[in-house]
Amino acid sequence: MENISSYNLIIGAASIVIISFWFNGISKKTNIPSVLMLIVLGLALQFGLKFVLGDGMDFEKKLRGTLEIIGTVGLIMIVLEAALELELKREKLIPILKSMAIALIGLVGSAWVAALILHQFIEGMDMQSAWLYATPLSILSSAIIIPSVSGLRDDKKEFHIYESTFSDIMGIMMFYFLTGSLDPKTDSGAIGFAGNLVLTIAIAIVASYTLVLIFQKIKSQAKQFLLIAVLLLLYAIGKKMHLSSLIIILVFGLVIANVKLFFRGKTSVFLQEEKIQQIYHELHIITLETAFVVRTFFFVIFGITIVLSSLLSLNVALVSLLIIGSIYGIRYLILRIFIGKDILPQVFIAPRGLITILLFYAIPAEAQVRHFESGILLFVIIATSLVMTWAMIKDKKQTETLPDEADEGPAACHGTEDAHPLEPRMAVLRKGPVEESDKQAPQA
Repeated sequence: MENISSYNLIIGAASIVIISFWFNGISKKTNIPSVLMLIVLGLALQFGLKFVLGDGMDFEKKLRGTLEIIGTVGLIMIVLEAALELELKREKLIPILKSMAIALIGLVGSAWVAALILHQFIEGMDMQSAWLYATPLSILSSAIIIPSVSGLRDDKKEFHIYESTFSDIMGIMMFYFLTGSLDPKTDSGAIGFAGNLVLTIAIAIVASYTLVLIFQKIKSQAKQFLLIAVLLLLYAIGKKMHLSSLIIILVFGLVIANVKLFFRGKTSVFLQEEKIQQIYHELHIITLETAFVVRTFFFVIFGITIVLSSLLSLNVALVSLLIIGSIYGIRYLILRIFIGKDILPQVFIAPRGLITILLFYAIPAEAQVRHFESGILLFVIIATSLVMTWAMIKDKKQTETLPDEADEGPAACHGTEDAHPLEPRMAVLRKGPVEESDKQAPQA
């Protein structure tokens, strides 16, 4: 038992966080997603734990509950992190709607083709179960995409943030709509689903305004985790009520990131702008840090639970390759129609990850198919991440081969903006400290 003492667990957890930070540095230089490195780290830990504890340990069974809890918290933090970075402006309405349309069509189209493939090649897989298995495999992973696209051009980066966030939300809604249809007693149909969506949005708007008004009046400095706790509570209660709870998180993030848009006219008198900016700034940092830690432990634990022998099946490889081919084929057609010719590297940025794993574990027992092999899940996740890695590395090399624009005036400025897309916004948030340093400069 000494091998798994509390001190050893603390040493292990701290070491994983430090290694993950190092992986992030490697990822920025090489464009290899840190998620892949974390999964490999998890696999290494699996072999180490088996050596220490013996081969009889069933990690998938032991850690499944932990993985679901960490994954849910990570999902909330990732969506909140993405929402806090999105500015709602009139000129961005078209890109937002376009991203939403691409995410929806890509989700439904990929799920439909994947369901046909699963129905054809998996024994005992009827179409209803096939749709349930195909939906998680059709959702983009914002947990992988958002940290990976920071080096892209601003408009492409923004597109991926919008698209992956919408894909997460709509994919979860679609999955639970399909699970609801399994039980005729609880199945409310499309009309009930639409009503559920409207109710969720209404609750999200009321809750967001209420939280903003309350938290701007709280004088305590330690209120950010209180706010996060309230959001987690709202999410969990929403899930208990069978609502699309992730919309609550998204709406709150958009409200607090765009308070001037939501508090206009006479309602602006209720807004204490300086305090809201401080809340936004602190929440953005805490959300970023929390998402990093949660994402780290989720993918390491997932790596520990992987059964590598599931990849050795010829049927797993065939089904996985067909699904992967359909993902990129459908994505190419959609992006070509909506965006045009400039679709690189976007067409290859379609990794599956955290949501795929979470929803796979949430498939109801009555819909589970005994002959479905989890290796398909692992194969698709790793392959789509590797394809994205290849595309990002290739794009980076092409960018580096462009003529040096450092001495070309406006072009150099544009390059600086690309390197730090959030800098203008963060500069506003740092206005107070900047002004103080400016006042001290003459004295120096």
